[in-house]
Amino acid sequence: MARRRYAVVGTGARAELHVDAIVGHADQGELVAFCDVNPTRMAVHNARLDRPVPTYAAEDFPRMIADERVDVVVVCTVDRHHDTYIVEALDAGCDVVTEKPMTVDPAGVDKVFDAVERTDGRVTVTFNYRYNPVHEKVRELLTGGAVGEIGSVHFEWLLDVRHGADYFRRWHRDKAASGGLMVHKATHHFDLLNWWVDSVPEVVYAHGRLFFYGDENGKRHGHHRPYDRVHGSPEAADDPFALHIGRDDWLRRLYLDAEHEDGYHRDRNPFAPGVSIEDDMSVLVRYANGANLTYHLTAYSPWEGYRLMVNGSRGRLELEVVENNWVSGQRPAVHGKEANPESGHVRLTVQPLFGRAVEVPLEAGGAGHGGADARMTAALYGPPGLPDPLGRRATHRDGALSLATGFAANRSLETGGPVRVAELPAVGWR
Repeated sequence: MARRRYAVVGTGARAELHVDAIVGHADQGELVAFCDVNPTRMAVHNARLDRPVPTYAAEDFPRMIADERVDVVVVCTVDRHHDTYIVEALDAGCDVVTEKPMTVDPAGVDKVFDAVERTDGRVTVTFNYRYNPVHEKVRELLTGGAVGEIGSVHFEWLLDVRHGADYFRRWHRDKAASGGLMVHKATHHFDLLNWWVDSVPEVVYAHGRLFFYGDENGKRHGHHRPYDRVHGSPEAADDPFALHIGRDDWLRRLYLDAEHEDGYHRDRNPFAPGVSIEDDMSVLVRYANGANLTYHLTAYSPWEGYRLMVNGSRGRLELEVVENNWVSGQRPAVHGKEANPESGHVRLTVQPLFGRAVEVPLEAGGAGHGGADARMTAALYGPPGLPDPLGRRATHRDGALSLATGFAANRSLETGGPVRVAELPAVGWR
C-alpha cells in the first residue's frame, strides 16, 4: 500500500507531537507540507527535519492540498479554526486528524457532520487520554462489569498553578477562541466519561466563575503584578506565575522569535485584564442510561491530578492520580511533553459489595500524558488495521458527544438553569 501523504496546518507546540510521529513512521506515511499564518513558526519546525517540506500561508490551504497531493490533513490550529480546516480538507478529498476540541460551537459540529456525510471522509479526534494505560484499565473493568450497572460517577480534576495558569497566559484566555475550559480542557474529561460510562449526556446543569485568575482577582488575592507580558518586564523577574519563554530554546524560537509575524504573545500575565473564561466549574450530568455524574474542574490547585469514583450495582471503583504532589516552581516546559519533576502516584481499587477493596495492578506509563501520546500516535500513524478492542480511536461523533456536555454547561452558565442536550441549537448528532 502506498504511503499516505500528510500535511500539518497550525505549527504551534502541539504540532511537534504529530510531526515527530509521522516522520518516525516513515514506512507508513510522509510529511509533505506545513500551513500556518506564521512563516517563522513553520521554519522552526522545518529546521528540525532532515528533509524540510514546503510551507504555505493559511489562505493557500486549498492550493497546498492540490499541489502536494495530500491524503490526510492534521489540524493543530487555534481551536476556533478547527472546523473550518476540517471541512475544507474533507471537501478536497482528504481524511482528517484533528486536535481536540473538534470545534468550539454547536454550529461547527453541524458543519463537520455535513461534510463527512457528503464526502465520506474520515475524521479522527486525538483524545490521547483514551490511550493512557490507566484509563484503558478503567474502561476494561467497567465494561467487564467490575461494579455492575453504573449508578453514579464523581470526577474531580485539579490543574496546578503551573499548568492551570498556562491557559490564562495564552489565546485560551479568550472564550471566543477556545470555548473556555469547559470546551478546550474538559472535552478530554467528558470524552473519557462517555467512554467509561458507555452512554451519552442528556441533561446538564453547571455553575462556574472566574475566581482566581484575571485582573480583579489577582488584586484581591495578592497575586497581581503590574505587567502585561513577561518578556521585557522587570516586574515579572521574581513572579512565580511568570513563564520566561526566553530561557527555553524551543519556546523562544517557536514563539518569542516568531511574534513579529502575527503579534502573538505566549507569555501573558495570567492576572492581566482580558480573561473571559472560568477557572472553577461544577457540572451535573444525567446520561441516557440513567447514570448521574458530578464533575468539578479547578485550575488553581497547589497539586495536579484527578479522582474518579464510580458506584455501581455490585460495588465501587476508585482511581486517584497524583501527577505531582506540589509545584516546586515554574519552568518553561510544554505540559504533557515531559514528566513533572515532583513526585506523584496512581492507585486504582475495586471494592465489591460485602468485600474488601482490591488494588488493581497497573502498567507503567511514561512521559507524554502517562505514555498516552506515544501509544496514540503509533495507532494513528503506524501500520493500519491494528486491533482496537477498547474502541480507543475517536470519530467525529465521539468528538461531538464530548462537546455536548461542554456546550450545554456553557449554556447553563449563561442561563442559570439545566440544559437538555437535544435542545442545543444546530447540533449534528441529534
